[in-house]
Amino acid sequence: MSGIEDWNGRVAVVTGGASGIGRGVVDAFRGAGATVVIADRDPVALARVREEGFTAIETDVTDAASVAALADQVIADHGRVDLVVNNAGVGPKGLVRELTLDDWRWVLEVNLMGVIHGVHHFLPHLRSNPHGAWIVNTASMSRFFTPPGYAPYVASKAAVEGLSLSLAAELAADGDQVGVTVLHPGAVRTNIKESLRNRPAGTAGGLVDFDIAQKIQEDEMWISPAEAGEIVLRAVRAGDRYAFTHPGMLTDVDTMFDSVRAAMTTYA
Repeated sequence: MSGIEDWNGRVAVVTGGASGIGRGVVDAFRGAGATVVIADRDPVALARVREEGFTAIETDVTDAASVAALADQVIADHGRVDLVVNNAGVGPKGLVRELTLDDWRWVLEVNLMGVIHGVHHFLPHLRSNPHGAWIVNTASMSRFFTPPGYAPYVASKAAVEGLSLSLAAELAADGDQVGVTVLHPGAVRTNIKESLRNRPAGTAGGLVDFDIAQKIQEDEMWISPAEAGEIVLRAVRAGDRYAFTHPGMLTDVDTMFDSVRAAMTTYA
């Protein structure tokens, strides 16, 4: 379907919106004229964006009731929702052989179930919007080249892509005026390196935060959250199914698809 060009008077909800990519998306859509509601669970970040004048609602995306309450409050306050960006995520590092089941559950609950909760509780409101609406789900470029040490993260993000594409196909088949974009960010300067700060107490395992500070300084490919936010806005306006922050990583994607093509044609 065609995208949504004009965001004046529209209402957007962004999970994980108080920092990182989420904050970049918040600023992009606010700059385009939308009223933006930030959902986050970091109390320090929430306080900061509230001081800036944003509506910010404490939300735990792993808790279905918390996301349901978020949806209810948005509709009660604004009477509509035009965009939901399911962006909250964590990305710690750990080898599969060293992970506990608690490690797996936590990453999947945030990165995958968080998206599922957002889709489940907001989709009825989006579908009933007579002006059309949009969903953006954040996946990851890691889905294409699967770096070692990030199995829970990669698994969750690959699932987010599959969910998004299936949802888009269903909405199109039903003739609903709700579009879906799956965001595949590459190297973006965020605080995902501090993911463990929000891990529930008593569930420690084999995951560790990955210190990317030095890598960010040395590698020019890292972009800002603001740049990522503008890419999301452009994709929604254009009606794009995919949003990529790093087109230059096409070589990595080609490598993956070359191996798939080779495997599928070997015995053709």
